[in-house]
Amino acid sequence: MDIVLFHSTFGLRPAVWEAADRLRAAGHRVWTPDLFDGRTFDTMEEGLAHRDAVGAEELLKRAVLAAAPHSERGLVYAGYSLGASYAQTLAMGDEKARGAVLLHSMSEVPEGARLDGLPVQLHLADPDPFEPEDWVESWYLGMDRAGARTEVHRHPGAGHLYTDPGLPDHDAEATERTWQAVLEFLESLAGDR
Repeated sequence: MDIVLFHSTFGLRPAVWEAADRLRAAGHRVWTPDLFDGRTFDTMEEGLAHRDAVGAEELLKRAVLAAAPHSERGLVYAGYSLGASYAQTLAMGDEKARGAVLLHSMSEVPEGARLDGLPVQLHLADPDPFEPEDWVESWYLGMDRAGARTEVHRHPGAGHLYTDPGLPDHDAEATERTWQAVLEFLESLAGDR
């Protein structure tokens, strides 16, 4: 599969490169755009301040421009937290999208969206203070109405960004379960060709 993997609010950190290497080792082609122009942050607050300074519209534009050269191939859009929201948005707007892998977050489902069986896999901490249960349920129902084939994986006891070994949220067991499920999901998409 061809995959574009977007980073979190912390920026393009080693965890994203390690994830890309894991995906490449499984036979996938992976691109890891840097939406923050080389900036990384030690705290979520710093990352959020940078996100707000750049602006949501500009970051979305950067995400679109990063994915565009590869979109003809039929991409799987993936992302961490903030990057997951861009991955979902781009997958929903790309009729050639093969699927979406959303780690730690998701974005609103527009009213009237039509996804015609788009495969989507979401991984969240359980509980996650940034993704309350009622929001997750509302999102899931919206994806279902839009026609997506959605899987939700909850990881009890993990922190929000539990797949990043460089952050206090890291949970090694939840990370391994997540990547095993992601690789199985991607293998199922390859079988859909």
